[in-house]
Amino acid sequence: MPLYRDQAIVLRTQKLGEADRIATLLTRANGKVRAVAKGVRRTSSRFGARLEPFSHVDLQLATGRTLDVVTQAESISAYGEGIVNDYARYTAGTVLLETADRLVVEEKEPATQQHLLLAGALRVLSTGEREPALVLDSFLLRSLAISGYAPSFDDCARCGEPGPHRAFNPAAGGMVCTTCRPPAPAMPSLATVTHLAALLTGDWPTALQADPRTRRESTGLIAAFFTYHQENQLRSLPHLDLTPNSHLTG
Repeated sequence: MPLYRDQAIVLRTQKLGEADRIATLLTRANGKVRAVAKGVRRTSSRFGARLEPFSHVDLQLATGRTLDVVTQAESISAYGEGIVNDYARYTAGTVLLETADRLVVEEKEPATQQHLLLAGALRVLSTGEREPALVLDSFLLRSLAISGYAPSFDDCARCGEPGPHRAFNPAAGGMVCTTCRPPAPAMPSLATVTHLAALLTGDWPTALQADPRTRRESTGLIAAFFTYHQENQLRSLPHLDLTPNSHLTG
């Protein structure tokens, strides 16, 4: 079987037989890959712990007929160590992984931008450098933008009339002018629109200035926008708990 090497983030795993596991990976060069990790559920496995969700790994894989096979695994960053014991980080992290899995649809199609975005978000989440809610909201907006669903927070998303505008409509693609807005649209505050734009562009100095009310309103609009364009809510979203300092072990 032909061999290839790639960096990957483990999105999810499932048991296969008595000792094996199938790992769904988001790789840097080859997009989404499903691969068998043989014997990883045995205590003697050489790389079982390296193939857990949230792990960033350097892999050698053998191309298979239906599933590829992991032949080598070296850890790059074990992001799970800083995520799984903090409930707010863990629930945000599971949404990150599910989002990447959902948005990268085709297997073996390059998705380098999504890979880099996810790796960066997991790194920040694992260190506690920023609040989980901010990391997640920014990731959702930016991953949607990479997938072709970039929201407009300035010009009218429907007709292009220069903003700022007051109404937000997920179906139209963001903020809309008075002519284009539907009946009873969401009417976010100017501070919320500014915060959303900052999250989309990665303008952290601006995003960090938002007060709790602005952040809550932004989170609701992002969830509505994501759900509309993906048709179904993420399975992990109802379990989200972004309360500061909440812990699995506490």
